[in-house]
Amino acid sequence: MTIRHYHYYVAIIEHSSDPNTRYGIFFPDLPGCTASGETEQEAAVNAEAALRGYVNHTLDVGEKLPHPTPLEDIAAKPDVTEVARILLRCDMRGRAKRINVTIDEALLGQIDAAAESEGVNRSKYLALAARDRIAAA
Repeated sequence: MTIRHYHYYVAIIEHSSDPNTRYGIFFPDLPGCTASGETEQEAAVNAEAALRGYVNHTLDVGEKLPHPTPLEDIAAKPDVTEVARILLRCDMRGRAKRINVTIDEALLGQIDAAAESEGVNRSKYLALAARDRIAAA
């Protein structure tokens, strides 16, 4: 059996009839998680960042994420002018695993100082840095 470390959440793209408005995106399963953009594509890209931030914050404060509602089970809202529905992938965190790595001593000192200034331990600092780097790729 394969364990998936991701979920797909439904994001709804909306737009009003006013040509001067931006496209908005909201996640029916994630209250308060929204994004916008000048185009549908820009809004979708911004929604990926919003989803990643929402998930990281929720897990950082020790809360659980709701299980995604299947696309076909989300009813249309009469007050929303839907342009599209998309599924956005959300990578879930696994359990912590101890590893052994080799790193330059001077760099390790810089990492420890930066971690301390941010109020986190070395492991968390390295994990956050790796997530940021992967997200930027």
